Formats: sequence, structure tokens, C-alpha cells
Amino acid sequence: MRDHGGDLDRARAHYGDGDWLDLSTGINRVPYPLPELVPRAWTALPTGEDRRALEAAARRIYGTAAEVAALAGAQAAIQLVPRLLPPGRAAVLTPTYNEHAAALSAQGWQVVPAREPADLAGADLAVVVNPNNPDGRSWSPCDLAALAVRVGLLVVDESFADAHPELSLAPHLAELGKRVLVLRSFGKFYGLAGVRLGFALGAAPLIERLRVLAGPWAVSGPAIATGCAALADEVWQQATVARLHQDAARLDVLAEAAGWQLLGGTALFRTYETGGAAAEQRRLARAAIWSRRFPYSKAWLRLGLPGNEVQWRRLEAALA
Repeated sequence: MRDHGGDLDRARAHYGDGDWLDLSTGINRVPYPLPELVPRAWTALPTGEDRRALEAAARRIYGTAAEVAALAGAQAAIQLVPRLLPPGRAAVLTPTYNEHAAALSAQGWQVVPAREPADLAGADLAVVVNPNNPDGRSWSPCDLAALAVRVGLLVVDESFADAHPELSLAPHLAELGKRVLVLRSFGKFYGLAGVRLGFALGAAPLIERLRVLAGPWAVSGPAIATGCAALADEVWQQATVARLHQDAARLDVLAEAAGWQLLGGTALFRTYETGGAAAEQRRLARAAIWSRRFPYSKAWLRLGLPGNEVQWRRLEAALA
């Protein structure tokens, strides 16, 4: 089932219009301040030099010597990955972001769910989201490197890894050859999901194949300019990581007071055992706060982090 957070249309259809606080995604609600863009970013086709500058900035911030392809979000990479190899047997570590299995199935892959990393062994293509969405499970680079030699191609989706750099496989890609492809999201951590920017990191043959599949001008001029500015701003990044971890702990305290139990999460979202996710989502929705339920669990509810004190007070009042 290809359901997603951010579905405010559904919230409004069920509960009416209003000043909705959307906590159904893991998008940072304190976004990177948009830089002033020169007119050329809007009026001219991006050049190869523009793209290379953005990819070099990504290579620096992710600490990798691998090749990097800039794409229109990690989602664009997820849609292209099934076309990198002839369809075969794909294993996806679940439960996780449902677009991986959906995209593979749509391209003719036989997709099987796996509950533990060891269950991925032998697959022609294996997918691990690290840290995982929605339960926050994580695996060390050493564990993933050991897994890579047991599958044809290991795809590691690090869309929520910006605040957890110790988990990233990106710095180790040069040692892993053609067996690993790492996906990174820009919009989640930087709070600019509408920019539609993400990256694929890996060996040169894989990355060049992705570029061919994505076609020319895969990333817009405004996205390139914004990405270059944000990826270079290490002061903002460090301050944001610290704030997100503090805010995640603050949310856990509110949830515990409401009787929820922490299942897991990342610094951008938390997932709780609520006892009754449908009822709790309705309770929050009556306060115009939207949350994320999952079709495979009647108890799990995921919340992103509020972005300011007004939003925090709204959530605290709703949970009380």
C-alpha cells in the first residue's frame, strides 16, 4: 500500500479545514533559510558545471570519495533503482518506507520482505533503510559492509541519517566497490522538501547509469543554488542536529505523559505504541494536528517534531 505522510488533503476531507499542524512527516519544521537566488537560477537551464558544484558539495558533507548523482529527491532515486539491473529477486528489510517495494514491483522484480538483515542474503538486490522509517532501527556501517558481500546490490537509504552521521556508509563506499548504492535526502533534514533534491552515492558505473536514466536537467536551477548554500553551512547543520536531538527527547516526555510508549525513531520523528492509533489520531485531529498511522499496525503512531513554541504548546494541550 503506497500511503504516505503529508496527506493533509485526507485530513481536511475527514476533519475539515483549519490551521493544521502537520506532524505526519519527518520533515524538519525549522527549515534552512532560503538564500537569495540570482535570476539565472530561474531563467537558464542548469549547466554541467552547476551540477558538478552541487555534487562536490554533497561529496564533502557526506564525507565520501564515491561518485555522486544529484536527483529530484531520494524518491527519484528510488524510482530509478529498479532499472539499474535486470529484474530478479529483491529483498526489502521491513517494515519500512513502502515506496521501495512498490517501485521494485512495478518494474517486474520479485519482492520479498525480510525481518532481519540476515534474511536479505542471496538477493539480487537488497534494501535497508538506515536509520529505519518508521521504527528507527539502525545498523552499523560494519554490519552493512558485511551484508554487502552477500547480495548482488545493497541499496542503503539514508534519508534520515543527517542527524546520525555515525550510521552512514557513505565514507566507506570506496572500499565496497560496485556492491553498494547509498541514497540521501536533502529536503527532510533541511526542511525544504518542496525543493525536491536528493543524492545517490556509489561506484562510477552505477552513478553514470542513474544519470542516464534520470535524463538531462534532473535537478532544477533553484534546487542547485539552494543545495550548494545549505550543504556548505556547517554552523547551521551542527546547531540543527543539536536542536533536533533535544526536541526528540522533549517529544518523548510528552508522549510518555500521555501514556504512550516509545517504539523508536530518529532525531526527525518518533514512533509510539499508543494502544489505539486510530483513536489517538482522531484525538489529535480534533486539535488540527495531523499524525501518521500505518496499515500494518493498529497501535503505532508516528509524530514529527513541532517547529516553535506555539506548535509545542498546541501539541501538549492536545495530548493532555
